[in-house]
Amino acid sequence: MSISNSEPRTVDTRAKEHSTALRSGSVGVLGILFFVLSAQAPLTGIVRASPLAAALGNGAGAPGAYLVVGAVIAVFAVGFVAMSRKIRANGAFYAYVTAAFGPRTGAGTAWLALLAYNTIQAAMYGLYGAAFSGLLASVGIDVPWWLPALATMAGVQVLGSLNIELGARVLAVLVGLEVAVLLLFGFTVLFQGGGPEGLNLAASFSPAAIAAGAPGVAIMFAVASMFGFESTAIYSAEAKDPQRTVARATYLSVGVIAIFFAFTSWMLVSYYGPSQVMAAAGAALESGDSTSFVLGPMVDLFGPWAGVATGILLVTSLLAGIVAFHNGINRYLHSLALRGSMPAAVARTNRHHAPAVAAWLQTALAVALVAPFALLGLDPVLSLFSWFSGLAVAALLVLYILCSAAVVRYFHRQRETGPLWQTRIAPVLGAVLLIWVLAQVVGNFTALIGGSAGTAAVLLATVPAVFAAGTLVELAIERRGGAAPGRA
Repeated sequence: MSISNSEPRTVDTRAKEHSTALRSGSVGVLGILFFVLSAQAPLTGIVRASPLAAALGNGAGAPGAYLVVGAVIAVFAVGFVAMSRKIRANGAFYAYVTAAFGPRTGAGTAWLALLAYNTIQAAMYGLYGAAFSGLLASVGIDVPWWLPALATMAGVQVLGSLNIELGARVLAVLVGLEVAVLLLFGFTVLFQGGGPEGLNLAASFSPAAIAAGAPGVAIMFAVASMFGFESTAIYSAEAKDPQRTVARATYLSVGVIAIFFAFTSWMLVSYYGPSQVMAAAGAALESGDSTSFVLGPMVDLFGPWAGVATGILLVTSLLAGIVAFHNGINRYLHSLALRGSMPAAVARTNRHHAPAVAAWLQTALAVALVAPFALLGLDPVLSLFSWFSGLAVAALLVLYILCSAAVVRYFHRQRETGPLWQTRIAPVLGAVLLIWVLAQVVGNFTALIGGSAGTAAVLLATVPAVFAAGTLVELAIERRGGAAPGRA
C-alpha cells in the first residue's frame, strides 16, 4: 500500500492558481539533514541544556545520556523508516497512524504533532527574542524581546513561501557556522588532552557514570536535544528518490545528532574536569547566566571575540530552528487539508510550489502562542521557552509511541512478510524503551520546565486533551460527510 499526497507536476492552466502540488524531487539527503539539524539548534541545545543536565542530572555522566537516547531513537527509527518506504505523505506521524488505526486516531495524532511543533517553535521565539534584545542592549539599543520576535515572524513567513531549495541553503549556512564553532571548541580541548583531569571516557560513558545522580534529568534534556529528527519523513513528497532519501536522512541525522552532542558535552566535562563539572554548572545556574558554562570556556580558549561570536551564533541557531519548524508545520497543515481534516484552501500552493496558505496559518499560530506572554509581561525564557519546550517534548514522546504501535498494526493488517526486525521486534522494543523515557520525562517534568507542580500538571494534561480534541473534530467532520476523496 502506498499513499501519496503529491499531484502531477503538469497541471491544467486554469488550475494553476489553486494548485496543491508540492515541488517534487527538489531536496536531497543533505538538504533534509540541514532541516533536521536546524530543528535541533545544536548551539542552543549545548548552551542551554548542558549546564542543567550536568548540575541537576548526572554530572560528568551527562554526555553518556545522549548516546543512550540516541540508541533508543535509532531502534524507533527502524520501524519509522519501514513505514516511510510504504507511505509517502508529508504529514509523517499523521499518515502512518491513520494508515494503521484509521482517520480518527490519525487526526488526534496530527493535532498532537501540531501541538509539539508549534509550541517548540514558540519556545524558540521566546529565547530568540531575549537573545536578540540582549545583543542589541550590548550596543546601547534597548528593545522589548517581543519586537525582534515579531519582526522575525514576518521574515520567516516570506522565506517559507519561497521554494524549499532556498530554505535549505539558508539553513546550511546557519547550521554550518554554529556546528563549526562547537567543533572548534571540542577539537581544541581534545588535542590539548582535556583540562585539569585529562580525558576520561569512563567518567562520562560508563554505565556507572550514566546512572549516577539523577540520570532521568539528563535523559530528559537529551531527548529535548533530539527533537525534530523525525521531520525527515515530512519532506518525502519533495524528496529526490523518497524511499532511499528519507531512510538515509533519518539514520544519518540520528547518528550525527547523538554523536555530536555526546562529543561536545564530553569536551565540556573534560575542560572542567569530571570531579568539578557539576559544581561549575551549578555556579553558572546560580549566577543567573547559565550560558557562562559554555561561553566562559570559549572566551578562555580563544579570547573575547569568541564570546561575541558565540552570542551572535546563538541567535542565528535559534533562527535556523524557527525556519525549520515553520517549514515542517506548513507541510503538516498541507497534508491535513489534502485529506479533508482542514479547509481545502489550506492545501493551496503558490508558484514556487510552497504551501503558501499553510505558511500564513502557521505564522498566525506563532503570533497567537507568543502574544499572551508578551501582553502579560511574562519572562520569555523562564516562562515561554521553559514551559513550551517541556510540553513539546512530552507530546513528541507520545507521538513516537503511537507511531511504533502503528508500525506493528499496519504490517499485521497488510499481512506483509517484511523483515521481523523492521516490522515487529524493533517497533515493539522501541515502544517499550520510549515508554520508559516518557516516564523519566514526566517524573522530572518540573525540572524541565523550571516551574511549579501545578504548572507542570496543566501542561501535561494538555497532551491528552489535544489528542482527544483532534479525534472529536474528525468525528464531527465524518458525521457531516466531509471526508476528502483522497483520505487514507
